[in-house]
Amino acid sequence: MKAKITFSLVVALALALATPGVRISATPNPQAKSGVDRLYVIDCGDGTGSDESHWTPGVNVGTPIGFPGHCYLIHHTQGWVLWDTGIDDAVAQLPNHEEVFHEWGPGTGPIWRKPITLAAQLEEIHVKPSDIKLMAVSHSHPDHAGNVEMFPNTLMLVQKVEYEWAGSRQDTVGFNKKHPVKLVDGDLDIFGDGSLVLLSTPGHTPGHQSLLVRLPKTGPVILSGDAVHFQTSFEHRYVPDNNWNKQASLQSVDKLAAVIAKEHAQLWINHDQSQSDSQKKLPAYYE
Repeated sequence: MKAKITFSLVVALALALATPGVRISATPNPQAKSGVDRLYVIDCGDGTGSDESHWTPGVNVGTPIGFPGHCYLIHHTQGWVLWDTGIDDAVAQLPNHEEVFHEWGPGTGPIWRKPITLAAQLEEIHVKPSDIKLMAVSHSHPDHAGNVEMFPNTLMLVQKVEYEWAGSRQDTVGFNKKHPVKLVDGDLDIFGDGSLVLLSTPGHTPGHQSLLVRLPKTGPVILSGDAVHFQTSFEHRYVPDNNWNKQASLQSVDKLAAVIAKEHAQLWINHDQSQSDSQKKLPAYYE
């Protein structure tokens, strides 16, 4: 009980400081010790795209590409935090365990498969949905927010503009208005210890956000959501034609590049196949 009270107080204080319009620095308080000790990479969808150039306009036209999807479970001394929720676990019950994400209209990809559910992977490490005390989604596309209601009582952090925009199109998830939510406007140091910092990175969607995680041994990593889709997207500044705003997308990638340079951080790109293949997955974890 004491841990729960402590967590609630810390979250309440941190969120109370998140005054709309005020950007909180990604630089931690030098006297505060990071509370993060573990990060799990979770398989949250196995996707394939028929044409890489959907995401890299004019490049590799017609080339099929692997398109993995991930969620990330983070253990903080104050409780479990979930970043993104992946493709809806219900896809695992569909014929062939697959669903097409209609990004560019009917019949377009990627095709998403769900060979293993988020629920099953959490159970593997003995974490129940009710154990997740805080969650955040990078944005409202269904491959990132498909399982939000698996955690109906978990406080969700989402950019205010994204929350208002979500559900406005066929390819977004409309958030349940009864779900506990804290609407964020800009950057946010979630616990005030620099361990988890939301970074406002609009462009892919109006309220897209990324997450800076400071791990004690691995060092800082940025969970980039869909600010970029592949490593080549980051290197060459490729912006998909269906992004909400190209200029905002480029500015957000520049922002991430500046944080990477300052923090000597790794960029963990949600849909990059080669990077995914090199990462250890749950039940293994990063410290």
